[in-house]
Amino acid sequence: MPGKLCTLEIYLKAMLAAVLLLNSAAWAREETSGDYFAIQVVDRRTGRGVPLVELRTVNNIRLYTDSNGIVAFREPGLTDMDVFFFVESHGYEFPKDGFGFRGTRLRTTPGGSAVIKIDRMNIAERLYRVTGQGIYRDSVLTGWPVPLKNPVLSGQVVGQDSVDTCLHNGKLYWFWGDTGRPSYPLGHFAMAGAISDLPERGGLDPAVGVDLTYFVDENGFSRPLCRLKEPGLVWLDGFVVVPDNEGDERIVAKYARLKNLGHVLERGLVAFNDETESFEPVARSGVECLPYSDSGHTLKANAAGQEYFYFATPFPLAVRMRVRARWEDIVDPNRYEALTGLGAARARWVSFGALTEGEGPTRTSVIEALKKEKENTHFYDMETGRSITPHGGSVHYNRFRRKWVAIFVQYGGDSSFLGEVWYAEADTPAGPWAYARKVATHDKYSFYNPMHHVRFDQNGGREIFFEGTYSQTFSGSPETATPRYDYNQIMYRLNLDDPRLVLPMAVYRVEDESEQVTYLLGDEVERRDTWSLIESVPFYAIEPDRASGDLMPVYASGGILSTERPSPSALPLFCGLRADTGNSENECVVPLYEYWQTDSDRHLYRTDGELNREGWVRSKAPLCHVWKALPRPLLIDREAKPVTE
Repeated sequence: MPGKLCTLEIYLKAMLAAVLLLNSAAWAREETSGDYFAIQVVDRRTGRGVPLVELRTVNNIRLYTDSNGIVAFREPGLTDMDVFFFVESHGYEFPKDGFGFRGTRLRTTPGGSAVIKIDRMNIAERLYRVTGQGIYRDSVLTGWPVPLKNPVLSGQVVGQDSVDTCLHNGKLYWFWGDTGRPSYPLGHFAMAGAISDLPERGGLDPAVGVDLTYFVDENGFSRPLCRLKEPGLVWLDGFVVVPDNEGDERIVAKYARLKNLGHVLERGLVAFNDETESFEPVARSGVECLPYSDSGHTLKANAAGQEYFYFATPFPLAVRMRVRARWEDIVDPNRYEALTGLGAARARWVSFGALTEGEGPTRTSVIEALKKEKENTHFYDMETGRSITPHGGSVHYNRFRRKWVAIFVQYGGDSSFLGEVWYAEADTPAGPWAYARKVATHDKYSFYNPMHHVRFDQNGGREIFFEGTYSQTFSGSPETATPRYDYNQIMYRLNLDDPRLVLPMAVYRVEDESEQVTYLLGDEVERRDTWSLIESVPFYAIEPDRASGDLMPVYASGGILSTERPSPSALPLFCGLRADTGNSENECVVPLYEYWQTDSDRHLYRTDGELNREGWVRSKAPLCHVWKALPRPLLIDREAKPVTE
């Protein structure tokens, strides 16, 4: 009898296993059948899918759109019925219903689909995720077409920190810092890398995506590109490409070896070895290597007939360092130059070797003094007048605006500590930088170290692309981390023709050797080549070709400004706000007064109160309202001219 029971028990177990196996197979077939309810969230104005939109059910199931704006919904118990989804996304908005809820009810029919339209509040348009797992996860599940050769995982990368790129041997090289893997909480911390084709050489349109081919190890995981013999994290920045002494094109970067986020052990310079596909040290020192501890993103410019690499040194962002684009200069820290006022009445470019007397004892004090010069680096919100402290970002020349443009993230923003992205313009890479406009927000989330991909510029520079690191670190908490997106790179597009990006520009007071005064905008200063004659920037105003109808044109005749048109063919010098419409809530919007000397024909225009000089009289009413100049040293790089690659 016991034997029969044993046989029966074995038989029943086998039958149960078979049933479970059949059910499992049926479920697997169902899972791979594409029998999902597809929800696409699109920009109401453009119809393009919006990534990183949260759809949340009333029982708090949270789903996030992929880079096509797709969510693949298949939830047991909530299939083929009416389900309400709250709709929320950084910088985008869904209308409220009668009860104040921002969301919509959808019938979740298997194999069916629905479209949700949201409104973009950001000026910048979010396009897609560049790195990490599941970039097009939901599109793959629902059968939507995808542009990437590896749409759900590439190089086994699930997270990457802070991007930088450079053009090397006709390819675009990508580099990131700390990199996460799926197999363990710790990835590697010695720089990851990948290669992509340029759009004009077979690569994807940057409006669509970037196909990355990673440098990987024997297991297929992104491998470290800058392993040093000594222990520690290794971060690189300030990437430049230049021929070495043998004429071979090389990538050079500054490195920092760290014990942790706040403890640097060593800094120096490394060069990329194309044979080993790794970086090797070419200049090693202690903690003090270059004039500024962080090089940031690079830009090219011509100065005095020489080609230079300039560095948008971060924390806070400023273009204060450059080096001549020659191998012997780039690998010698003493030949890097700083734009500084140390020991001089005006800022000028001085080599690090001259400032520090080689390797003398003044090196530490000079570095600290240069750092102190950057402490008061601020931009101002042109709408509110509030001060903005820049963290990191990039600066490049833009052909459409004929200006140097900055994309940077704010330190200590209202919505997030390190997630508010701003746009600014200046006439030279060093400045004068003043007013900015917010282009993207990330509520209680970071978006740090944004980089403008200048080689992706389209339509003559009207459209630019930038990406940054989307992470809860610094602005959120691990509990609020967005699945798949957290600690990865997201791409945005910005249309510089957008009227919301009109910014006040510097109006220069130029005085020649005969004390003849004229007021000019940067384009005219460049045309006349009178940068060396600039005496000051008394105020900021709107360029005439960027002005809207509610602004007042101001004309110049010699050194006299007037709101009266001097002749039918006269063009305005600038445009300001009307004298009776000053913005009392914006402390940066101020009246512009005319002063004249009673015993001569000399005129001055000021915004900062009375002119306490005998024999000068102020007009009773202002000409108009303008944006005030900022109380700080005037920084202008008179020599820098753009380089077109």
